Amino acid sequence: MAESSISFFVEKLYDLVSQQASLYGAIEGQVRLLRNELEWIRQFLEHADAERRYDKMFKLWVNQIRDAAYDAEDAIDEFISKVERKRQQRFNNLKFLNFLPACVVLPDKLRLVNELNGRISEINFTLEKILINKRRYGMEDPRAYEPGSSSGIATTSERYSNQMVARKEKRLPTVEETNVVGMKNDVEAVKGKLLGGAMERVVVAIWGMGGLGKTTLAKKVSNDSDVQHHFSCRAWVYVSQEYNIRALLLGIANCVTTLTDEQKRKNENELGEEVYKCLQGKRYLIVLDGIWNTDVWRGLRSYFPAESKKSRVLITTRREDIAVDAHSDCYKLQLLGEKESWELFLHKVGSAAVLTWPGLEEFKKEIVAKCKGLPLTIVVLGGLLSLKDLTRDSWLKVLKSMDWHLSQGPDSCLGILGLSYNDLPSYLKPCFLYCGVFPEDSEIKASKLIRLWVAEGFVQKRGKETLEDIAEDYLYELIQRSMIQVADTRDDGRVKSCRLHDLLRDLAISEAKEEKLFEVDENIDVDVLPTSVRRLISNVNQTNSPHLQNSKLRSLILNRSIDEGDEVCLHKCPKLLRVLHVDLGLCRRLKLPGKDGELIHLKYLCLTGIKWSTELPPSIGGLVNLQTLDSGDYYIRIPHTIWKLQQMRHLNCFKGGISSRQSMRERWVDGHLGVHQMTNLQTLSLRGGDWLKDNNLGKLTHHLKQLKLNVKNQPNLKEGLFRSIAQLTGLQKLKLVTDKFIDWGGLSTSNAEVESTTILFPGLESFSHHKCLYKLHLVGTIPKLPVETTLYPPNLMQLKLLMTEMEEDPMPILGWLPNLRILSLLPSSYVGTEMNCPHGGFLRLEFLQMQGMWGLKDWSVEEGAIPNLKTLKIEYCGKMRKFPDGLLQLKKLQRLNLYEVSQELMSEVLGTEGEDWNRIRHVITSQVPPPPRIRY
Repeated sequence: MAESSISFFVEKLYDLVSQQASLYGAIEGQVRLLRNELEWIRQFLEHADAERRYDKMFKLWVNQIRDAAYDAEDAIDEFISKVERKRQQRFNNLKFLNFLPACVVLPDKLRLVNELNGRISEINFTLEKILINKRRYGMEDPRAYEPGSSSGIATTSERYSNQMVARKEKRLPTVEETNVVGMKNDVEAVKGKLLGGAMERVVVAIWGMGGLGKTTLAKKVSNDSDVQHHFSCRAWVYVSQEYNIRALLLGIANCVTTLTDEQKRKNENELGEEVYKCLQGKRYLIVLDGIWNTDVWRGLRSYFPAESKKSRVLITTRREDIAVDAHSDCYKLQLLGEKESWELFLHKVGSAAVLTWPGLEEFKKEIVAKCKGLPLTIVVLGGLLSLKDLTRDSWLKVLKSMDWHLSQGPDSCLGILGLSYNDLPSYLKPCFLYCGVFPEDSEIKASKLIRLWVAEGFVQKRGKETLEDIAEDYLYELIQRSMIQVADTRDDGRVKSCRLHDLLRDLAISEAKEEKLFEVDENIDVDVLPTSVRRLISNVNQTNSPHLQNSKLRSLILNRSIDEGDEVCLHKCPKLLRVLHVDLGLCRRLKLPGKDGELIHLKYLCLTGIKWSTELPPSIGGLVNLQTLDSGDYYIRIPHTIWKLQQMRHLNCFKGGISSRQSMRERWVDGHLGVHQMTNLQTLSLRGGDWLKDNNLGKLTHHLKQLKLNVKNQPNLKEGLFRSIAQLTGLQKLKLVTDKFIDWGGLSTSNAEVESTTILFPGLESFSHHKCLYKLHLVGTIPKLPVETTLYPPNLMQLKLLMTEMEEDPMPILGWLPNLRILSLLPSSYVGTEMNCPHGGFLRLEFLQMQGMWGLKDWSVEEGAIPNLKTLKIEYCGKMRKFPDGLLQLKKLQRLNLYEVSQELMSEVLGTEGEDWNRIRHVITSQVPPPPRIRY
């Protein structure tokens, strides 16, 4: 993977020379020499055989090359930091004469340039010596691998182009399919243990080696409709090797009830009591997935009532002794047989072209034999071969390489996983390895992963596409190769979150350590020098590790929650950081860099776990290269200096507010700061404030794609806000939280005029110009929907309504939106008692959610309505008395969720005889929705 690190640095050198040539002056020649030499080396490393990567001499040479590239990167980044500090000092000294140029004066510039020139020259000399030693000891010359040479190997761009074409021909990724073959008997066996047996609480354990599909089996069983109807209360938590009983109890509590902020702060015993109270008197099913230690069950069992309700606890583990220690009813998961192995392989390959390829049968016996019945290896190998050319030579090459990997050790699973990793193109390897920075069994938010890849420099430019769109392609390719699993999808089918199998995570951490991509603090060897660590994942207190003081550190991820009373001093962080992710926990004070020019390389800042309202200091305005500021759903106050950050791409602080107040002196020095200065902004998620008054938001027409604003209880902002939104014709997603979308008291029209001119927003009479807007989420009262479909976004695909309190049936209007595919009517969106979907309405609708419609009694669906519906969720609609007859005719319905509906409706669905009713019962699934809450 060294070629990836070098490739990123070569790109950086190109940018430095082209964009700042005047600054570098005399050293341009040395920089170009370094860039050209590294480009040759990158080409050689990219095409080196996998076998050579395990040769000790080759690894030594690669490590030396990588260290030289890192030294050069350090030298240039330190030079940029020093120049910026000098520039800021010069600027501050001349504030009162701000018409003078704020630049680095000549003596400072010459000294810094000469210093950098000396370091780059020394690195070039070192690099030449490394190359001489390589030739001296008989290793091949990197210049033999010219682009376009007769080697017959496709260039990176060619391979990438081919793979992207192949990827776009395939369907969107789906949630990791619970192993669709070879598990029918397993499901029935485990299901029988859950539904039958003793009346008292019973522990059922699924155990077996890693990669067998224990989690997959547990999911299939817990999602079974019979199981879901049998247990009124269900919870699922992942248990990692670094488990925490309190965290597990919190996870269970979040599944079975809604906790207040005060309850979430309770200690282990208090949380355990809350869980016990919630489970008491109920028939529950608790799934503890991935137990590694016998102490886990011992620490939890007292919080699970043992009364005679036929409750069950289902655990998965690799260790038989854990299953025995829990006094469980054990079920050992076996390897797949030859028939099941081949069926699973064909399912994973999936492509019609592969399945009809005449040469496929030739490889059947060899593939089955090498995978040895282990589902994970079958799926990974299938993902690898699905991307290969359909030629005998192409597949034989993979199988031959597999033989070599398997010969490196007795573990066939790790051998095949290693083969799949080595087969990744260079641009995907760091992206895959980086997934190892997340805790074991964690669900990784796709948008977060993509922004981290961009900030780390892993994403290569491609035409006019945004780096985020390219990174999403990277993610989809890793999913297609089965290197990453999909954990959840959005309603539009795109990936919402993903997960790394624990065996693949072990591989990622091992390879990342070997490739010096990142280190996990507690796993670092004692002889590793702090300065050799580039990225650090720390689960310990930040003051305990010498590696945190490493001046060369580029990324720091602190997963450990900071204790109450602790002070987080980010101004003490290494000055070359690009990524900083901190779990603030109970911390009440946060210190950012106080001096201008510090942390100027920082591109990604994520502050999570905030328990108290936290305020960022004004010095955040000095982080001039910051691209992402993310506080998630935590309360955080942001100073007006945030508007200085012109490189900002994603500002996600939905529950945070902006302080727009500037003193006269500040306005004189900085000018009038506003959101309009963030010309690269793609995502904006904030609470409204005075910063919206000047209509500056409407100037972000170039890049802004997603906008989430909360202007609840701020009536003076709304009209100006709606005028700004009218100008944002490039928006793709819009979420607005307000009180009312129309101030009826301010309209001077008669009732008749109101009836004919109904609009959603004053100042925004029509959405017709918002041709890119496909997702709209509105929270707040809408007395009446516009009747004219021309007033809606013409390409609207997804609509969510919450607390809109509509009194008139919205279906006759929404049914005629031509492109609507996803409709979510959330709590109190409609307060009427009757609803009708008319004939010919909702012709493209595929997903319909009706949640928390407390007053709805009768819902009718006319023949010919919603013909393409695939998913229907009816949740917390306790007064609905009858299942609509029109839904019985839907041939494409694949999933039906019924939760907290009337006994009358449920009895009709489960008890009525007939072919149509049987089909409806067949698609009833099980996901338990969270209790309805008002989420702004």
